[in-house]
Amino acid sequence: MPFRSLALASALALSPLAVLAAPWTLDTGHTHVTFSIDHLGFSTTQAQFRTVSAEVDFDPDNIEAAQVAFTIDAASFDSNLEARDNHVRGADFLNVEEYPEITFISTGVTQTGEGTADVTGDLTMLGITKPVTFQAELRQIAPSPFNPDLTVAGFVVTGEIDRTAFDMGYGAPAIGTVIPVRVDLELSPSDQVSTQ
Repeated sequence: MPFRSLALASALALSPLAVLAAPWTLDTGHTHVTFSIDHLGFSTTQAQFRTVSAEVDFDPDNIEAAQVAFTIDAASFDSNLEARDNHVRGADFLNVEEYPEITFISTGVTQTGEGTADVTGDLTMLGITKPVTFQAELRQIAPSPFNPDLTVAGFVVTGEIDRTAFDMGYGAPAIGTVIPVRVDLELSPSDQVSTQ
């Protein structure tokens, strides 16, 4: 099967290839942004952001034309412990009152294999923008088994973020600084979604 990847590229950028891609809609009910943090060397804390949105242009046959911008509601941080969640939302970490959103706008994609690609883009957190690279893997693109008129593309995107690069140094290095990130997501063509 040809590589049909979500290429995380800027929905705000304009390029000659962009006109070839068509809008796709993120299925937020099947999209999860999760990550893990080393806790003092004793354990690994699992957490997630519960609210995420995206603008996606995607041509399954031309990954160079794909574009996307992700926005995360920083206050939707959830580690299953209220006291910790409130601390992380505060000034020591995410400072959600001053910086309510985390955004990713990609700038390029490089195919690395059959169904895989490296995706580079600009991550903005705490008002600081840094280039980061994620690895995208296509799980499947096919008609939904419950609705053959609806095409679904599923991806896993993984990578690492150094929180200290965004001036989030609280507790370092006892609390992990390099954060493994995983995004599981599903997309469908917007014109198909609108008719369902």
